[in-house]
Amino acid sequence: MKAMKDRLHTGELYLPHDEEIMEGQTKCLDRLYEFNMTRPVEGEKRQAMLKEMFAEIGEGCYIEPPFHSNFGGAHVHFGKKVYANFNLTCVDDTHIYVGDYTMFGPNVTVATAGHPILPELREKGYQYNMPVHIGKNCWIGAGAIILPGITIGDNVVVGAGSIVTKDLPSGVVAVGNPCRILREVNERDREYYFKGRKIQWEEL
Repeated sequence: MKAMKDRLHTGELYLPHDEEIMEGQTKCLDRLYEFNMTRPVEGEKRQAMLKEMFAEIGEGCYIEPPFHSNFGGAHVHFGKKVYANFNLTCVDDTHIYVGDYTMFGPNVTVATAGHPILPELREKGYQYNMPVHIGKNCWIGAGAIILPGITIGDNVVVGAGSIVTKDLPSGVVAVGNPCRILREVNERDREYYFKGRKIQWEEL
């Protein structure tokens, strides 16, 4: 029979409280605790810790503590210059991939773990994991929730408070619960950055 730890990344049902899984997870969480206890002046220390904690993390990434993660980022892959505001939660029981320049508002949750609908299986503690892919240069608004198995394309804006239950293509603005495509990123966005406020290109 396949070991429980070997089912983390296959989408199969497994028991997350398996002793071998818990041992490795606890070490990751201990390191995450240390990261969240760093002081604001310890920027270099934070950067060094993130390189140890994450599966991959590019240059110029910034994560504002507190950061919450089931495996302390061990299954999280960030490109370069990814920004995360307070309380990013990565339920990284399996892999989460985030492209370059993507930004997370405060209180965003990216979840890979799910539990069976059948009560008998939940009673025994069974779980399954599905990876999440988020493209380059996305903006995930405050309080958004991204569910297991979701793929989001490049240059996507997900509105604050949205719950993403289906894949999103590149170049769209999507909002709501469940999250739906509102419109495409268009030429007007080259002229206005917020309501009637024009982009002063000559000053940028």
